[in-house]
Amino acid sequence: MNAALPGARRLRLVTVALAAVALSAVALSADAATAGAQRSASRTAPIYFPEPGTAWQHRSAPQVGMDSTRVAEAVAFAIASEIRNPRSMEENHYRTFGREPYGGGVGPFKDRGEPTGVILRHGYIVAEWGDPDRVDMTHSVTKSFLSSVVGLAYDRHLIRSVHDSVFRAVGPVPSLPDGPGSGRVTLLDLFATPHNRRITWDHMLRQVSDWEGTLWGKPEWADRPSSDAAQWRTRARVAPGTVYEYNDVRVNALSLAALQVWRRPLPSVLREFIMEPIGASTSWQWLGYETSWVIMDGQAVQSVAGGGHWGGGMFINARDMARFGYLTLRRGKWKDRQILSDAWVTMALTPTPAQPTYGYMNWFLNTDRKYMPSAPASLFVHVGNGTNVVIVDPEHDIVAVVRWIENGAVDGFIQRLLASLPA
Repeated sequence: MNAALPGARRLRLVTVALAAVALSAVALSADAATAGAQRSASRTAPIYFPEPGTAWQHRSAPQVGMDSTRVAEAVAFAIASEIRNPRSMEENHYRTFGREPYGGGVGPFKDRGEPTGVILRHGYIVAEWGDPDRVDMTHSVTKSFLSSVVGLAYDRHLIRSVHDSVFRAVGPVPSLPDGPGSGRVTLLDLFATPHNRRITWDHMLRQVSDWEGTLWGKPEWADRPSSDAAQWRTRARVAPGTVYEYNDVRVNALSLAALQVWRRPLPSVLREFIMEPIGASTSWQWLGYETSWVIMDGQAVQSVAGGGHWGGGMFINARDMARFGYLTLRRGKWKDRQILSDAWVTMALTPTPAQPTYGYMNWFLNTDRKYMPSAPASLFVHVGNGTNVVIVDPEHDIVAVVRWIENGAVDGFIQRLLASLPA
């Protein structure tokens, strides 16, 4: 301070400066108190499970240890990052997968809605946007439901070991390629070739099987084919377990194998053993193709699709997706009931040697923190085209469903969401 100033003025400036320091200290103290209250709320919050229906309890962000401004910023970012693809899912198909060989749609499509999402902490709804009750295609998030149905079969000893060959559990199945009532029947024997006999359930679940064949009119080589057309039908097979390849024909082969093990429609299995116990709505539908009908114990049954690659798959709302994500956050347990065994969840979260960022379909892991560098390595996601993503963060007890966001923006959303937590 300038010593040439008159004494009275120096005194006034000193007084103002001290007052500013005091106010600053008060503000810092208030911030610290707020952060402390948030941490306390997070530590003491009871584990809550929503009841069936729409009576899902909400909590403000501070009540569950989050900053409301930062949560709002994450939501605004998700809305602003809407994917640029058309809202017509059929048009989008023919701009993308429909351009592949044998790429014609064989299942239903549904136009999508606006960007939508749900954020949970400790099971309570902290934020929602868009239309969380709207039923839309969820594309490859369907695979997480499919692998869970396989998990239910494992837990009930319908599958003795995931390392058993699928060939031992399934056999030829009559197919109705033109649909029920057409009269034309063919026989499918998916695991009878020398190569396919070696494939285990674990190989199929981890997408490392290199399964060979054609199913529902789609050859496996035609899904995301290589740039060298000369190799489409002639390439050498690799040993099961050695190479990861994301392939929906093979996913659909797993779906048909699971149907043969359960000997009942997979949607009814999912409804009875997962969706009803977790209180999901009745609005979801799991659909197959017009070509994917088989005869099971004398009855025509549709084998469902593992995604929306050619249409079909899971049609579901964001709240039901959040319930499923919350089930996986709680390691398969809902209230006092173990719906999926902890052992199964452990396997689903175990990295695949050939692709360490992938567990069981479609549990994507953050082991290398490349896809989601802003998130802890323990975070995992159920992901489908669109992008549809169910974010599961066990470290912070958070589940977030984000629909119709650019894939490259997912980490930006996570970064903003985790910024709402106290340091």
